[in-house]
Amino acid sequence: MQKTVTYFKKTGPENTGPCLAIVKETLDKFNYQHIVVATTTGSTGQLFAESLNGRNINLVLVTHSHGFKETNKNELSQEARDRILSAGARIYTGTMITHNLETALAAKFSGVYPTLLIAQTLRRFGEGVKVCCEIVMMAADAGLIPEGEEVVAVAGTGYGADTVTIIRSVTSKRFLNLKVLEILAKPRG
Repeated sequence: MQKTVTYFKKTGPENTGPCLAIVKETLDKFNYQHIVVATTTGSTGQLFAESLNGRNINLVLVTHSHGFKETNKNELSQEARDRILSAGARIYTGTMITHNLETALAAKFSGVYPTLLIAQTLRRFGEGVKVCCEIVMMAADAGLIPEGEEVVAVAGTGYGADTVTIIRSVTSKRFLNLKVLEILAKPRG
């Protein structure tokens, strides 16, 4: 099998449109049923939900957890949430795999913990690849995608999308079985 990999010159939201085009082309050529996309404020999620509306796919958008940046706040706007849901996508908001209790312990006690080591290791391939792995496990943990399926995962560095991967889904409990099968797009820098 031959596929094309796109390398972006830099990270950032200006890569969101090209990532969407890569996802559409991938869906046209291959029979992927599950798409998982990271969204913070909802603009990326809304774009994907509205652009992929009408396709026979399971689109799951994963947000930051409540309190990720501000206490008791979620960054996803109500307007974006409403538009995403009306376009037929599902939204998951929950504990982020690599931002859990160990993050609090590391901040308090200046230690290094396994989850933080895993996150830093995955970041060697890029922030977006780390987030793609994370959101696939989160969606599987929530029962929004099945385990063992090839899933298209989209994430970014900060805001917007700049990474597209194909991942065989697992729940976080079976993290060591997680397989990044393909990287279709990522920033080079």
